[in-house]
Amino acid sequence: MLQSHTALAATTDLTLPRNLSPWGMFMGADIVVKIVMVGLAIASLVTWTVWLAKTLELASARRIANRRLKLLESDTTLDAVERDSAGRTDAVAQLIHSAVRETKLSHGQFDDGFKERIALRLERVELAMSRRISRGTGVVATIGAIAPFVGLFGTVWGIMNAFIGISETKTTNLAVVAPGIAEALLATALGLVAAIPAVVIYNHLVRHVTSYRALLGDASAQVMLLVSRDHGRRGVPISRAAE
Repeated sequence: MLQSHTALAATTDLTLPRNLSPWGMFMGADIVVKIVMVGLAIASLVTWTVWLAKTLELASARRIANRRLKLLESDTTLDAVERDSAGRTDAVAQLIHSAVRETKLSHGQFDDGFKERIALRLERVELAMSRRISRGTGVVATIGAIAPFVGLFGTVWGIMNAFIGISETKTTNLAVVAPGIAEALLATALGLVAAIPAVVIYNHLVRHVTSYRALLGDASAQVMLLVSRDHGRRGVPISRAAE
């Protein structure tokens, strides 16, 4: 009996991995589970990189837009704001350039058709700038949606290998089975670590992008008002222009 217990202890000692830390479990995992874990780690890194890049981009864009919006709301002219935004490529500057371009092409004909053309141009610029500021958020949304399932795939694969190991060793000793299952569950844990921040960051970015779009809408309205005031200063009544 004593010899049997000694043999079982020796077998258990040989079967158990020496390191049950996350890194040790990663190193002891199957190659497929390792690939899943590495992919999830890269996805998490991409999420945080996008968050940092978009946060800085949005902060800069909002600061510039607010400054130009204050200028548009002041007692100024379209020519003055065009000179201030000359050579600039930010969103509000693009709105101003587009309005000035349409004004020149319309040769001062301030009628309903002119207003529609200005509104169409501004709308297209708004959409283009919104798409530009939203780049990267789709990747974060995708990571948040699929990372748990990728982690679950790694867990299922690891548990399959654990059961295969049970059949090969012909033992159900928990000390033999548990390490393989723990390695498999680590994939699910990494999937959640990648997915939860991705969902939170995506919602955070969407709120800020929506706020920025509203800011562009205010800027478009101010550009329209400025164009109207410019034509009023030049003594071109709307009713006469329409005739």
